[in-house]
Amino acid sequence: MTPELAPYVTAFVTLVVIIDPVGLVPLFAALTQGQDASHRRGIALRACLTAAFLLTIFGLLGDAVLNFVGISMPAFRIAGGILLFLTALDMLFERRTKRREDKTHVHEQDPSVFPLAIPLIAGPGAIATMILLAGQEGADWSWIVAVHGVMLGVLVLTFLMFLTAGPLERLLGPTGINVVTRLLGMLLAALSVQFVLDGLADFGFAGA
Repeated sequence: MTPELAPYVTAFVTLVVIIDPVGLVPLFAALTQGQDASHRRGIALRACLTAAFLLTIFGLLGDAVLNFVGISMPAFRIAGGILLFLTALDMLFERRTKRREDKTHVHEQDPSVFPLAIPLIAGPGAIATMILLAGQEGADWSWIVAVHGVMLGVLVLTFLMFLTAGPLERLLGPTGINVVTRLLGMLLAALSVQFVLDGLADFGFAGA
């Protein structure tokens, strides 16, 4: 790898690890369980576009966005964790399925903005990463544009991974999806608690 490419590869790998497109596929399948390919494609597109918009804003304006509304990154982590925990409860106790069954003539719940775009794709980690990458010492506009190009590349990869949710659901079947949904609900609950603990640790109220 040439020295010129190293920073871009590092930025790409960092964002891939933080956003984790492969790890989001089972969550996407669980959150869109029972929906056809066109609906899933629309949800995936809206989620990735929303995440791209949010990450671009934070990449360009950095901490100024949060400071403008008086929100610190730790508070953002705690709020995201609490909201994510509520989604985890829905997955654990099949509340989402029950709501779908009760809404035969009402629009389906759309998880594209929450929890997919935020906080799963454009979560505190991804936002902080964009702020740090774009705000590196000595960064010029060419670097900032490159960072955003890398971010868009990662989101395109995420979108493509979401498109595999249909085959994954067919492979697992209804029983497999129920098992995976409950397991992921537990993992999502743990992740949400970790978000809260990280925020509290930043405030000095809890250990790392």
